[in-house]
Amino acid sequence: QVQLVESGGGLVQAGGSLRLSCAASGSILSISTMGWYRQGPGNQRELVATINRGGMTNYADSVKGRFTISRDNAKNTGYLQMNSLEPEDTAVYYCNAQIQSMTFGLRPYWGQGTQVTVSS
Repeated sequence: QVQLVESGGGLVQAGGSLRLSCAASGSILSISTMGWYRQGPGNQRELVATINRGGMTNYADSVKGRFTISRDNAKNTGYLQMNSLEPEDTAVYYCNAQIQSMTFGLRPYWGQGTQVTVSS
């Protein structure tokens, strides 16, 4: 069984910062791409940022220069540092990872989501 567990969401004022974490556990052989997605009220889920195992990153235009994605391969954990937060960043944030496991081979996994609310 493989699980992704997110943490670090909460309520913050505009201009503030939050750091999200995504910890993978279970019978993991390796993790390739990790990513963060978000879904705001009435919106579709959208890509925020991705990072491959080698550290190459990709960001949505709306978060470039404000958010930083990173990972610790030894800990099977990914992070999203969010600075200069805006009310438009309010959403449920989901972690996604492509995980090679002993039981299921390579497949994508999703976390349960963590709420981020930015007040104006």
